[in-house]
Amino acid sequence: MTTLTPATQDYLKVVWAAREWDDDGPTTTALAARLGLSVSSVSDGVKRLTAQGLLEHAPYGSIGLTDEGRDAALAVVRKHRLIETFLVEYLGYGWDEVHDEAEVLEHAVSDEFVERLAARLGHPERDPHGDPIPARDGTVPRPAAVRLSALAEGARGVVARVSDAEPALLRYFAQVGLVLDAPVRVLARRELVGTVEVEVGEAAVSLGLAAADAVWVTTEG
Repeated sequence: MTTLTPATQDYLKVVWAAREWDDDGPTTTALAARLGLSVSSVSDGVKRLTAQGLLEHAPYGSIGLTDEGRDAALAVVRKHRLIETFLVEYLGYGWDEVHDEAEVLEHAVSDEFVERLAARLGHPERDPHGDPIPARDGTVPRPAAVRLSALAEGARGVVARVSDAEPALLRYFAQVGLVLDAPVRVLARRELVGTVEVEVGEAAVSLGLAAADAVWVTTEG
C-alpha cells in the first residue's frame, strides 16, 4: 500500500466505494465525476492501473478491482473511515465536516498509526455515516440494508447508513433527526411529485426521492 501514490489510492478507493452499496461497478464517466477529473484523464489512469494489475476494465464496460486492487482499496478505506470516526468522537467534528479532512489525512498516516487509532476507538465497525469499517483482515461487516426510497407505505426501518456525498444534506438530516439508529416509518409515497413522507420520532418529514436515496435502512421482519 505504501508504494502506491495518493492518486492511485484514490482511484482504487472510489472504484470500491462506487459498488459498495450498488451491484454495478462505475464506468469511466461515472468515475471521472466522482474524482472531479476529465474523462480522458481518468481513461488514461484506468488503463495504467489495469496494466499494473490493480483494475479490470472491459472496453465500454464497468470498472472493477483485481484481488490486489481490492486489498489496496480496503486498506485506504479503513484509514479514511477510522479517521472520520476519530474526528467526530474525539475532536468534535460534525458528520458533515469530516470527509474532506479524512481525504487529506488518509495519505499522511502510517499503517501503525491506523492500528493504534483503531484500538483507541475500540475497533468500531462503522464510521459516523454508517459505512462499514473494513477489518484489518479485509472483511467488511456490511449490514443488510436497503434505500429508504425503496420502502412501501407503512414499512418501518432503522437508519443504518447515510451517504456523505452532500454535506448540506447531512446537516439537514441532523436537523430533522434522520441520523444513525433512528427509527423511521414511511407515511406516504407521492410518486407523481417525487416525494416520500416519513415519520422520524414524532415528526413527519417530507423528502425528495434524491434525499431518500441517500439513506439506507434495515427493515423489520
